[in-house]
Amino acid sequence: MTVMAVSKFERFFRAAAGIYVDKNDLKRYGDFVDAKLYDLLVVGQASAKANGRDTVEPWDLPITAGLQECIHRFRRLDEEVDPTPNLEQLAAHPPLDRTPTQATEERYPEIIGGLSVALAETFEMMYPDVKNPQTSHWDGVTAVFDRLL
Repeated sequence: MTVMAVSKFERFFRAAAGIYVDKNDLKRYGDFVDAKLYDLLVVGQASAKANGRDTVEPWDLPITAGLQECIHRFRRLDEEVDPTPNLEQLAAHPPLDRTPTQATEERYPEIIGGLSVALAETFEMMYPDVKNPQTSHWDGVTAVFDRLL
């Protein structure tokens, strides 16, 4: 899955946290975004179900204060994210019991952007001396997100 072009991906991580990624990191990044967006939707469907709705609304997604702040920082970076690859990859997951509304799907680009900022900044926090993350760094950072999201 390609969420953004390689050059844009590289530029984004440099702008967000001074991290130098390359095209070899793009698949790991795409897998990360796909997994975390799906995780948010799974929790969102549980919220929708608990509230007696058949659809997942934007407010059903468990957007924490920290992720919301990363979404704001993403907006200030003035970058664009194409959600189309994510929608295609989400179709490969087990189907959700509740369907996301159009309003929810319209938030995907900024959610993906916020997750991307959070990812880049987490590299910077966990590995302040690393400028070009390797597999072990990716594993460490994604393990944190798996635990928290």
